[in-house]
Amino acid sequence: MSQRNRTSISDWNPENEKFWESTGKYIARRNLIWSVVAEFLGFAIWLLWSILATRLPQAGFHYTTDQLFQLVALPGLIGSLARFPYAFAPAIFGGRNWTMFSAAALFIPTLSLAYFVTQPETPFWLMLIVAGTAGLGGGNFASSMANISFFYPDRMKGWALGLNAASGNIGVSVVQLVTPQLLGFGVISLYLTTPTADGLYLQNAGLMWIVPLTVAVIGAYLFMNNLTSARASFNEQLVILKRKHTWVMSYIYIGTFGSFIGYSAAFPLLIKTQFPEITVGIAFLGPLVGSISRPFGGLLADKIGGANVTFWNFIAMGAATLGVMYFVDHKEFAGFLTMFLALFVLTGIGNGSTYRMIPSIFRAQKLSEAEGKGETGRALALKAAGLEAATALGFIGAVGACGGYLIPRGFGASIAATGGPYLALEIFLVFYISFTTLTWWHYLRKKSSFAVARV
Repeated sequence: MSQRNRTSISDWNPENEKFWESTGKYIARRNLIWSVVAEFLGFAIWLLWSILATRLPQAGFHYTTDQLFQLVALPGLIGSLARFPYAFAPAIFGGRNWTMFSAAALFIPTLSLAYFVTQPETPFWLMLIVAGTAGLGGGNFASSMANISFFYPDRMKGWALGLNAASGNIGVSVVQLVTPQLLGFGVISLYLTTPTADGLYLQNAGLMWIVPLTVAVIGAYLFMNNLTSARASFNEQLVILKRKHTWVMSYIYIGTFGSFIGYSAAFPLLIKTQFPEITVGIAFLGPLVGSISRPFGGLLADKIGGANVTFWNFIAMGAATLGVMYFVDHKEFAGFLTMFLALFVLTGIGNGSTYRMIPSIFRAQKLSEAEGKGETGRALALKAAGLEAATALGFIGAVGACGGYLIPRGFGASIAATGGPYLALEIFLVFYISFTTLTWWHYLRKKSSFAVARV
């Protein structure tokens, strides 16, 4: 059987240019395509409640504003926690196998949502559990990024990981654009044809994903591969927890991806509470521009260094946050939307640049340790760096996803305490200052070895 069609591949060496051009890039591209499909669906289902929460009062659910923000926030927390085991899974079970499983698991949040949104008497605690299961979609990112990292050579990781992530991230924008349009069509609901209230078919938000999920599971089964060279036990992968820069980059990633997913989750409800005259349908623009900009952050990082891009990006994010604070305080929607879209663009660029930094950091460390050990030592160092970086990508993504919980909860708490989101934005600004400082200290100052390596 040809290598292209094997379920598992053992002889994988993307750093070998001849192998890459003749065989590797075609296999990598096919795996990337189906990884993107599964990740797209994961992100879409993860953020379903960002739109659904805005419609629950209209459908007869009597939840407070703070409770609605909790329904939006909890999938972010569960998604963050799910990313920890998901980050280690591809190297244990195989990328193809785990993609099939993780896509199939998304039938749980979609089908449970489809049932419980038709029951207005559902107590808040139970609805909170149902919303929390959507967090399974957030776990897909960690396994997908870890898996795709193995397939591409170091010189192309920034672009490949950026494209993989952006195509998944755009699921957030699609779900916020499409879901409101489909809530009025009873035909999608099959046998659940009774509208919840006011002509709404909230169950469509879950049922609409059944066919795409089925396609994703079958596609992964037929067209993806496991890389046996990328296999490692759980204990072997735990070594990343001993690496200082795993934790440094985890914190920094909260500022980029955490901001993207947190703002994406909170944006519709934030618009509804602060500018009730504006339709929340416009909210999809935020995650859309944030998703589109992500590959360019990775590409720019490939050219001038991820740390350089990340540093200046955080400065710009701080400036955009000040702009959002000004316009939300003065209740000027046009300025608020402009500044928030700028903030979304910057989160995307920062996502791409920080994820490009991670493999570069591990590569630089391992090559430094291998100095004087010849070509054999260099080859072993590169293999170890690839494995550690792939696991770290997933782990760091898990920590960064905490923003998906912290930001909506921050907005909800701020509105409950002060009547507006200004206080939460002040706190976010302080964090952006800390992210900027940390990036400079570890990766850009002249005494840092990573500055020389231009990570």
